[in-house]
Amino acid sequence: MRPLSFIIVGSGFRSLFFARIAKRYPDLFHLNYLLCRTKEKADRLAGEQEIPTTTSPELCQESAPDFVVIAVGRGDVCTVAKQWIERGFPVLLETPAGETAEELKELWELKEKKGARIQVAEQYHHYPVMAAGIQAVEQGKLGEPYGVSLSVAHDYHGASLIRKMLHMGFEPMTLRGSRYTFPVRQTDSRYGPITDGSIKNQDRDHVTIEFASGKVAFYDFSSIQYRSFIRSRHVNVRGRDGEWNDTILRYVGEDNLPVVEHMIPYLNPRYQVLETDKIKEICGRWNPVLTLDAVQDEYAIAAMMFDMREYLEGGKEIYPLADSLEDAYIFTLIQEAAARHGEPVISEKMPWHR
Repeated sequence: MRPLSFIIVGSGFRSLFFARIAKRYPDLFHLNYLLCRTKEKADRLAGEQEIPTTTSPELCQESAPDFVVIAVGRGDVCTVAKQWIERGFPVLLETPAGETAEELKELWELKEKKGARIQVAEQYHHYPVMAAGIQAVEQGKLGEPYGVSLSVAHDYHGASLIRKMLHMGFEPMTLRGSRYTFPVRQTDSRYGPITDGSIKNQDRDHVTIEFASGKVAFYDFSSIQYRSFIRSRHVNVRGRDGEWNDTILRYVGEDNLPVVEHMIPYLNPRYQVLETDKIKEICGRWNPVLTLDAVQDEYAIAAMMFDMREYLEGGKEIYPLADSLEDAYIFTLIQEAAARHGEPVISEKMPWHR
Protein backbone atom coordinates (compact mmCIF):
# COMPACT_ATOMS: atom_id res chain seq x y z
CA MET A 1 0.00 0.00 0.00
CA ARG A 2 1.59 3.25 -1.12
CA PRO A 3 1.67 6.29 1.14
CA LEU A 4 -1.00 8.95 0.70
CA SER A 5 0.49 11.92 -1.12
CA PHE A 6 -0.49 15.48 -0.30
CA ILE A 7 0.57 19.09 -0.59
CA ILE A 8 0.28 21.78 2.06
CA VAL A 9 -0.94 25.22 1.06
CA GLY A 10 0.33 27.62 3.69
CA SER A 11 3.60 28.00 5.55
CA GLY A 12 2.63 29.08 9.05
CA PHE A 13 2.94 27.39 12.43
CA ARG A 14 0.06 24.96 11.90
CA SER A 15 1.19 23.85 8.44
CA LEU A 16 4.40 22.46 9.92
CA PHE A 17 2.42 19.94 12.00
CA PHE A 18 1.35 18.23 8.78
CA ALA A 19 4.90 18.36 7.43
CA ARG A 20 6.33 16.78 10.58
CA ILE A 21 3.74 14.02 10.46
CA ALA A 22 4.76 13.14 6.90
CA LYS A 23 8.40 12.89 8.00
CA ARG A 24 7.51 10.79 11.06
CA TYR A 25 5.35 8.29 9.15
CA PRO A 26 6.91 7.93 5.67
CA ASP A 27 5.14 4.61 5.09
CA LEU A 28 1.76 6.34 5.51
CA PHE A 29 2.21 9.84 4.05
CA HIS A 30 4.29 11.57 1.42
CA LEU A 31 4.57 15.35 1.26
CA ASN A 32 4.92 16.42 -2.37
CA TYR A 33 5.33 20.13 -1.63
CA LEU A 34 4.66 22.83 0.91
CA LEU A 35 3.43 25.85 -1.04
CA CYS A 36 4.79 29.21 0.13
CA ARG A 37 4.02 32.75 -1.02
CA THR A 38 7.63 33.89 -1.22
CA LYS A 39 10.86 32.27 -2.37
CA GLU A 40 12.62 33.49 0.77
CA LYS A 41 10.14 31.62 2.99
CA ALA A 42 10.28 28.53 0.77
CA ASP A 43 14.07 28.40 0.86
CA ARG A 44 14.19 28.95 4.61
CA LEU A 45 11.66 26.22 5.44
CA ALA A 46 13.28 23.79 3.01
CA GLY A 47 16.55 24.22 4.87
CA GLU A 48 15.18 24.33 8.41
CA GLN A 49 12.60 21.57 8.08
CA GLU A 50 14.22 19.46 5.35
CA ILE A 51 11.01 19.32 3.35
CA PRO A 52 10.18 20.02 -0.32
CA THR A 53 8.87 23.56 -0.80
CA THR A 54 7.80 25.67 -3.76
CA THR A 55 6.08 28.91 -4.70
CA SER A 56 4.45 27.36 -7.78
CA PRO A 57 0.80 26.22 -7.58
CA GLU A 58 1.28 24.67 -11.03
CA LEU A 59 4.12 22.47 -9.78
CA CYS A 60 1.95 21.38 -6.86
CA GLN A 61 -0.90 20.53 -9.21
CA GLU A 62 1.38 18.60 -11.57
CA SER A 63 2.59 16.45 -8.64
CA ALA A 64 -0.95 14.95 -8.55
CA PRO A 65 -1.47 14.75 -4.77
CA ASP A 66 -4.18 12.54 -3.34
CA PHE A 67 -5.44 15.53 -1.33
CA VAL A 68 -4.56 19.11 -0.45
CA VAL A 69 -4.13 20.42 3.10
CA ILE A 70 -5.31 24.03 3.40
CA ALA A 71 -3.38 25.57 6.30
CA VAL A 72 -3.51 29.29 5.57
CA GLY A 73 -4.73 32.05 7.89
CA ARG A 74 -8.25 31.28 9.03
CA GLY A 75 -9.68 34.30 7.22
CA ASP A 76 -8.48 32.81 3.91
CA VAL A 77 -9.27 29.11 4.44
CA CYS A 78 -12.59 29.11 2.58
CA THR A 79 -11.31 31.15 -0.39
CA VAL A 80 -8.16 29.06 -0.85
CA ALA A 81 -10.10 25.82 -0.41
CA LYS A 82 -12.41 26.78 -3.27
CA GLN A 83 -9.41 27.38 -5.53
CA TRP A 84 -8.14 23.85 -5.03
CA ILE A 85 -11.62 22.34 -5.20
CA GLU A 86 -12.00 24.00 -8.60
CA ARG A 87 -8.74 22.31 -9.64
CA GLY A 88 -10.42 18.99 -8.84
CA PHE A 89 -8.67 18.02 -5.61
CA PRO A 90 -10.08 16.75 -2.31
CA VAL A 91 -9.21 19.18 0.48
CA LEU A 92 -8.48 18.82 4.18
CA LEU A 93 -9.00 22.18 5.87
CA GLU A 94 -7.37 23.51 8.98
CA THR A 95 -9.99 24.76 11.42
CA PRO A 96 -12.27 26.62 11.14
CA ALA A 97 -13.80 25.90 7.74
CA GLY A 98 -15.00 29.51 7.55
CA GLU A 99 -15.44 32.63 9.61
CA THR A 100 -18.94 33.63 8.50
CA ALA A 101 -22.24 31.84 8.04
CA GLU A 102 -22.10 32.75 4.34
CA GLU A 103 -18.74 30.99 3.88
CA LEU A 104 -20.02 27.91 5.70
CA LYS A 105 -23.15 27.77 3.56
CA GLU A 106 -21.03 28.08 0.44
CA LEU A 107 -18.87 25.11 1.42
CA TRP A 108 -21.96 23.01 2.11
CA GLU A 109 -23.37 23.93 -1.28
CA LEU A 110 -20.11 22.92 -2.97
CA LYS A 111 -20.43 19.50 -1.35
CA GLU A 112 -24.14 18.99 -1.92
CA LYS A 113 -24.50 20.42 -5.43
CA LYS A 114 -21.06 19.94 -6.97
CA GLY A 115 -19.80 16.88 -5.14
CA ALA A 116 -16.75 18.64 -3.71
CA ARG A 117 -14.75 16.46 -1.36
CA ILE A 118 -14.18 18.60 1.73
CA GLN A 119 -13.00 17.50 5.15
CA VAL A 120 -11.95 19.52 8.18
CA ALA A 121 -9.15 18.54 10.58
CA GLU A 122 -11.07 19.02 13.85
CA GLN A 123 -8.75 17.00 16.02
CA TYR A 124 -9.61 17.68 19.67
CA HIS A 125 -11.74 14.57 20.19
CA HIS A 126 -8.65 12.54 19.18
CA TYR A 127 -6.53 13.90 22.03
CA PRO A 128 -6.11 10.76 24.19
CA VAL A 129 -6.99 12.65 27.39
CA MET A 130 -10.23 13.89 25.78
CA ALA A 131 -10.96 10.56 24.11
CA ALA A 132 -10.90 8.81 27.50
CA GLY A 133 -13.63 11.05 28.90
CA ILE A 134 -15.71 11.03 25.73
CA GLN A 135 -15.55 7.23 25.71
CA ALA A 136 -16.84 7.14 29.30
CA VAL A 137 -19.74 9.41 28.33
CA GLU A 138 -20.57 7.23 25.31
CA GLN A 139 -20.50 4.12 27.51
CA GLY A 140 -23.26 5.69 29.59
CA LYS A 141 -21.34 5.87 32.85
CA LEU A 142 -22.76 9.32 33.59
CA GLY A 143 -26.24 8.57 32.35
CA GLU A 144 -27.48 10.95 29.67
CA PRO A 145 -25.23 14.02 29.89
CA TYR A 146 -27.04 17.32 30.40
CA GLY A 147 -24.40 19.88 31.34
CA VAL A 148 -20.83 20.83 30.42
CA SER A 149 -18.44 23.40 31.87
CA LEU A 150 -15.59 23.73 29.40
CA SER A 151 -12.37 25.70 29.82
CA VAL A 152 -10.15 23.67 27.51
CA ALA A 153 -10.21 25.05 23.97
CA HIS A 154 -11.43 28.08 22.07
CA ASP A 155 -14.39 28.70 19.79
CA TYR A 156 -14.88 25.92 17.19
CA HIS A 157 -12.71 23.40 19.09
CA GLY A 158 -14.74 24.12 22.21
CA ALA A 159 -17.98 23.73 20.26
CA SER A 160 -16.88 20.35 18.89
CA LEU A 161 -16.05 19.05 22.37
CA ILE A 162 -19.26 20.42 23.89
CA ARG A 163 -21.38 18.70 21.24
CA LYS A 164 -19.59 15.38 21.65
CA MET A 165 -19.74 15.55 25.43
CA LEU A 166 -23.48 16.27 25.36
CA HIS A 167 -24.35 13.75 22.61
CA MET A 168 -25.49 16.77 20.64
CA GLY A 169 -26.61 16.83 17.02
CA PHE A 170 -28.07 20.00 15.56
CA GLU A 171 -30.40 21.91 17.86
CA PRO A 172 -31.64 25.47 18.15
CA MET A 173 -29.72 27.33 20.83
CA THR A 174 -29.65 30.60 22.71
CA LEU A 175 -26.37 32.11 23.82
CA ARG A 176 -25.61 34.81 26.36
CA GLY A 177 -22.15 35.94 27.30
CA SER A 178 -19.61 38.60 28.15
CA ARG A 179 -15.98 39.40 27.44
CA TYR A 180 -13.66 40.57 30.20
CA THR A 181 -10.08 41.80 30.11
CA PHE A 182 -7.57 41.00 32.85
CA PRO A 183 -3.80 41.47 33.25
CA VAL A 184 -1.78 38.23 33.22
CA ARG A 185 1.92 37.63 33.78
CA GLN A 186 3.49 36.06 30.67
CA THR A 187 5.32 32.77 31.29
CA ASP A 188 5.28 30.75 28.05
CA SER A 189 4.93 31.07 24.25
CA ARG A 190 5.21 29.11 21.00
CA TYR A 191 8.92 29.88 21.06
CA GLY A 192 9.70 28.95 24.65
CA PRO A 193 9.45 30.27 28.22
CA ILE A 194 9.10 34.00 28.95
CA THR A 195 11.07 35.13 31.99
CA ASP A 196 11.22 38.91 31.58
CA GLY A 197 8.26 39.52 33.89
CA SER A 198 6.12 41.07 31.16
CA ILE A 199 2.39 41.49 31.71
CA LYS A 200 -0.28 41.61 29.02
CA ASN A 201 -4.02 42.21 29.11
CA GLN A 202 -5.90 39.08 28.06
CA ASP A 203 -9.53 38.74 27.01
CA ARG A 204 -11.62 36.05 28.67
CA ASP A 205 -14.98 34.97 27.24
CA HIS A 206 -17.80 33.56 29.37
CA VAL A 207 -20.73 32.25 27.31
CA THR A 208 -23.76 30.17 28.31
CA ILE A 209 -25.26 28.00 25.55
CA GLU A 210 -28.80 26.78 26.17
CA PHE A 211 -29.98 24.08 23.77
CA ALA A 212 -33.59 23.39 22.81
CA SER A 213 -33.41 19.98 24.50
CA GLY A 214 -32.69 21.63 27.86
CA LYS A 215 -29.01 20.74 27.87
CA VAL A 216 -26.62 23.54 28.72
CA ALA A 217 -22.95 24.38 28.22
CA PHE A 218 -20.84 26.93 30.06
CA TYR A 219 -17.96 28.05 27.86
CA ASP A 220 -15.08 29.84 29.62
CA PHE A 221 -11.80 30.50 27.86
CA SER A 222 -8.85 32.83 27.43
CA SER A 223 -6.26 32.22 24.72
CA ILE A 224 -3.41 32.38 27.24
CA GLN A 225 -4.56 29.01 28.58
CA TYR A 226 -2.88 27.39 25.58
CA ARG A 227 0.59 28.50 26.65
CA SER A 228 1.04 29.44 30.28
CA PHE A 229 2.65 27.84 33.30
CA ILE A 230 0.22 29.66 35.62
CA ARG A 231 -3.11 29.12 33.82
CA SER A 232 -4.82 25.72 33.82
CA ARG A 233 -7.52 24.07 31.68
CA HIS A 234 -10.60 22.27 32.98
CA VAL A 235 -13.59 20.21 31.91
CA ASN A 236 -16.66 19.06 33.82
CA VAL A 237 -19.43 16.95 32.27
CA ARG A 238 -22.49 16.16 34.34
CA GLY A 239 -25.19 13.53 33.99
CA ARG A 240 -27.80 11.98 36.27
CA ASP A 241 -25.46 9.17 37.36
CA GLY A 242 -22.11 10.93 37.65
CA GLU A 243 -19.61 13.43 36.35
CA TRP A 244 -16.33 13.67 34.52
CA ASN A 245 -14.05 16.21 36.17
CA ASP A 246 -10.69 16.81 34.44
CA THR A 247 -8.99 13.40 34.80
CA ILE A 248 -11.33 11.85 37.40
CA LEU A 249 -14.60 10.03 36.77
CA ARG A 250 -17.23 9.66 39.50
CA TYR A 251 -20.42 7.67 38.96
CA VAL A 252 -22.84 5.15 40.44
CA GLY A 253 -22.04 1.54 39.56
CA GLU A 254 -24.44 -1.30 38.77
CA ASP A 255 -24.65 -2.12 42.48
CA ASN A 256 -25.70 1.50 43.18
CA LEU A 257 -22.43 2.15 45.00
CA PRO A 258 -20.21 5.12 44.10
CA VAL A 259 -17.19 4.53 41.86
CA VAL A 260 -14.15 6.79 41.43
CA GLU A 261 -11.90 6.23 38.42
CA HIS A 262 -8.61 7.92 37.67
CA MET A 263 -8.81 8.13 33.89
CA ILE A 264 -5.86 6.99 31.81
CA PRO A 265 -5.61 8.70 28.38
CA TYR A 266 -7.16 6.46 25.73
CA LEU A 267 -5.29 5.29 22.63
CA ASN A 268 -7.70 3.96 20.03
CA PRO A 269 -6.39 0.65 18.59
CA ARG A 270 -7.39 1.90 15.12
CA TYR A 271 -4.42 4.28 15.25
CA GLN A 272 -1.88 1.90 16.77
CA VAL A 273 0.47 2.48 13.85
CA LEU A 274 0.67 6.15 14.90
CA GLU A 275 1.80 5.43 18.45
CA THR A 276 5.24 6.76 19.35
CA ASP A 277 7.24 6.20 22.50
CA LYS A 278 6.32 9.72 23.63
CA ILE A 279 2.57 9.27 23.23
CA LYS A 280 2.67 5.85 24.91
CA GLU A 281 4.58 7.32 27.83
CA ILE A 282 1.99 10.09 28.25
CA CYS A 283 -0.89 7.62 28.04
CA GLY A 284 0.62 5.00 30.30
CA ARG A 285 -0.21 6.70 33.55
CA TRP A 286 -2.75 8.90 35.29
CA ASN A 287 -1.96 12.60 35.55
CA PRO A 288 -3.88 14.65 38.14
CA VAL A 289 -3.45 17.73 35.91
CA LEU A 290 -5.46 17.94 32.69
CA THR A 291 -2.71 18.36 30.08
CA LEU A 292 -3.27 18.79 26.35
CA ASP A 293 0.26 19.00 25.02
CA ALA A 294 1.87 19.25 21.57
CA VAL A 295 2.55 15.50 21.49
CA GLN A 296 -1.17 14.75 21.81
CA ASP A 297 -1.96 17.48 19.27
CA GLU A 298 0.34 15.99 16.65
CA TYR A 299 -1.03 12.49 17.31
CA ALA A 300 -4.59 13.80 16.94
CA ILE A 301 -3.83 15.50 13.60
CA ALA A 302 -2.08 12.35 12.40
CA ALA A 303 -5.27 10.39 13.21
CA MET A 304 -7.27 12.75 10.99
CA MET A 305 -4.77 12.28 8.15
CA PHE A 306 -4.79 8.51 8.67
CA ASP A 307 -8.55 8.44 8.16
CA MET A 308 -8.24 10.34 4.87
CA ARG A 309 -7.43 7.07 3.07
CA GLU A 310 -10.80 5.56 3.95
CA TYR A 311 -12.53 8.81 2.96
CA LEU A 312 -10.77 9.01 -0.41
CA GLU A 313 -11.34 5.33 -1.21
CA GLY A 314 -14.83 4.81 0.16
CA GLY A 315 -16.32 8.16 1.13
CA LYS A 316 -16.45 7.61 4.90
CA GLU A 317 -15.95 11.04 6.43
CA ILE A 318 -13.13 11.51 8.92
CA TYR A 319 -15.30 14.04 10.78
CA PRO A 320 -18.63 14.84 9.13
CA LEU A 321 -18.53 18.11 7.23
CA ALA A 322 -21.92 19.02 8.69
CA ASP A 323 -20.42 18.79 12.18
CA SER A 324 -17.40 20.86 11.17
CA LEU A 325 -19.67 23.56 9.77
CA GLU A 326 -21.84 23.48 12.90
CA ASP A 327 -18.76 23.88 15.10
CA ALA A 328 -17.66 26.90 13.07
CA TYR A 329 -21.17 28.33 13.12
CA ILE A 330 -21.30 28.04 16.92
CA PHE A 331 -17.91 29.80 16.98
CA THR A 332 -19.47 32.81 15.25
CA LEU A 333 -22.34 32.79 17.77
CA ILE A 334 -19.94 32.54 20.73
CA GLN A 335 -18.00 35.53 19.47
CA GLU A 336 -21.20 37.51 18.93
CA ALA A 337 -22.58 36.63 22.38
CA ALA A 338 -19.33 37.58 24.13
CA ALA A 339 -19.31 40.95 22.36
CA ARG A 340 -22.98 41.72 23.14
CA HIS A 341 -22.56 41.45 26.93
CA GLY A 342 -25.69 39.66 28.05
CA GLU A 343 -27.96 40.21 25.07
CA PRO A 344 -29.32 36.89 23.78
CA VAL A 345 -28.03 35.51 20.49
CA ILE A 346 -30.39 33.01 18.86
CA SER A 347 -29.21 30.49 16.29
CA GLU A 348 -30.75 30.04 12.85
CA LYS A 349 -31.49 26.87 10.95
CA MET A 350 -28.57 26.09 8.64
CA PRO A 351 -28.64 24.09 5.37
CA TRP A 352 -26.69 21.19 6.91
CA HIS A 353 -29.21 20.75 9.74
CA ARG A 354 -31.07 17.50 9.25
